[in-house]
Amino acid sequence: MTSMRSLMCGEVGDAHVGEELSVCGWVARRREHGEHLAFLDLRDHTGIVQCVVDGAADLRSEWVVRVTGTVRRRPEGTVNDQLATGTVELGDCTVEVLNTAEPPPFPLDDRAGEVDEVVRLRHRYVDLRREEMQRNLRTRARVLGSIRRSMDDQGFVEVETPLLIASTPEGARDFVVPSRHRPGSFYALPQSPQLFKQLCMVGGVDRYYQVARCLRDEDLRADRQFEFTQLDAEMSFADQEDVLAVISTAVDAAVRSVRGEGIGEVPRTSWREAMDRYGSDKPDVRFGMELTELTDLFSATEFKAFRASSIKGIRHEGAAGDTSRSRLDELTETAVRWGAKGLVWMRVESADGGGVQLVSPVAKFMSETELAGVAERLDARVGDVLYLVADEWATTTHVLGLLRLELGRPPTDEGGLRFLWVVDFPLFESVDAATGRPVPAHHPFTMPHPDDLAALEGPASGLLGVRSQAYDLVLNGWELGSGSVRIHRRELQQQVLDLLGIGVEEATERFGFLLDAFRYGAPPHAGFAFGVDRLVALLLGEDNIREVIAFPKTQSGTDPLTGAPTEIDPTQLSELGLRSLPPQG
Repeated sequence: MTSMRSLMCGEVGDAHVGEELSVCGWVARRREHGEHLAFLDLRDHTGIVQCVVDGAADLRSEWVVRVTGTVRRRPEGTVNDQLATGTVELGDCTVEVLNTAEPPPFPLDDRAGEVDEVVRLRHRYVDLRREEMQRNLRTRARVLGSIRRSMDDQGFVEVETPLLIASTPEGARDFVVPSRHRPGSFYALPQSPQLFKQLCMVGGVDRYYQVARCLRDEDLRADRQFEFTQLDAEMSFADQEDVLAVISTAVDAAVRSVRGEGIGEVPRTSWREAMDRYGSDKPDVRFGMELTELTDLFSATEFKAFRASSIKGIRHEGAAGDTSRSRLDELTETAVRWGAKGLVWMRVESADGGGVQLVSPVAKFMSETELAGVAERLDARVGDVLYLVADEWATTTHVLGLLRLELGRPPTDEGGLRFLWVVDFPLFESVDAATGRPVPAHHPFTMPHPDDLAALEGPASGLLGVRSQAYDLVLNGWELGSGSVRIHRRELQQQVLDLLGIGVEEATERFGFLLDAFRYGAPPHAGFAFGVDRLVALLLGEDNIREVIAFPKTQSGTDPLTGAPTEIDPTQLSELGLRSLPPQG
């Protein structure tokens, strides 16, 4: 081990009985036993070992000590089955105090989960001592190691790309860094290594990967931080199938390193099918409650609210008894907040003479044929609650998709790991009403589907039907990562940029270095990136990626440990040619 210890605390066991050992760690707990004798629970990252000490009255919680003693079996009746070391203890101990400590700001046992997160992050160095945090960080390291080995075995070369770059369109706000040497000019911190990994392909690297640190100035949530880590990869002379196979292999290795078994063959679905069935492009397929198409049932309806281009419904199985009228009103208000004009609910009850009847405030506006059709399509059974939305297709699927998650999504640590590839995303997500220009659904370097290239020459209304060669990997309703086949021909790249309103001059100014590189022989290439933080969190059943990051930011983007973000000294601002304006409002 080291000159100070002969074994880790959690490694002491029956095989060491009779040996004199030295262990080091933190005092987790002290229990008095008589006038002079005390039991110390000594902790390091491997676990806890009990030490029997004569004269330990001065030892306190979280003191750092070295204990030397002889391993012996615990007396009959005192074995602790909850500890890996629970059959033995260190006896005849001597203690060397290596450092004293003030009482910790919160308990380091199971009660730590009840502590305010800001307090935990303010004292993160203490929080990291907890068994859960040690497990999380070490699991993260194991996952990273398995990913690197997998990529190495598949012939990829790890290449580091710059952190100080020019600002490029990536879909989120850049963090910017002012230049002292060129006042008034700024670097951007990378949202991803996208352009540089494409340049690696032009440079003949052929198979690139990087465990990359990326930064995006966007609102934080459970699966998003300003800073994050991703596995970034790119391949030359490769298509979508090649990328999916490589990434599936790397993810399989990561999962095996934690769970002991692989992910098997990952199913796939198109973007359109995912939206139609689940109301989401990152569907959680651990549970059913799929969206059901009802539009045709109301083609001749007299119910004005259902004269819509898209009508869908979901069935909440057996929920009638637990769903009060106030809850139904609350869900209706929520649906409106999500963008729907309203929400129709129906309780499924027994009908006279057998069968079922749908009870709803709007049932009187529907024909018997329409009600019977809804019951049949949704497989309605007594005790169910049905929810219907009528609107434009995008709104209908979006609202019911969110409602599905609200009503049926299982906890993060339940339902196993359900991976899914989502393919055939649209190239453009909408057309800007003010400019008439399409808005890209991915980044502007994504290759259109070869069957849809002709539509790029047509009217703006037809652009929304253009598919891209983009693909996402989804796990339990979280977007784990995304990628695409890239545009490698300069003329096609400029055609897409023109559609976006980015002319030759602007394109040259913003990312001319990429377009210039294409002049010198860019091979066909494709790539992918997935979030390591998200993968590790889901493997460990954590609801928030902050629990698998050593020093994360809070939901508001602050760092309670260092106080960041902080004001900058006026001298530094002056050197950078900047001044700070007073807060507005």
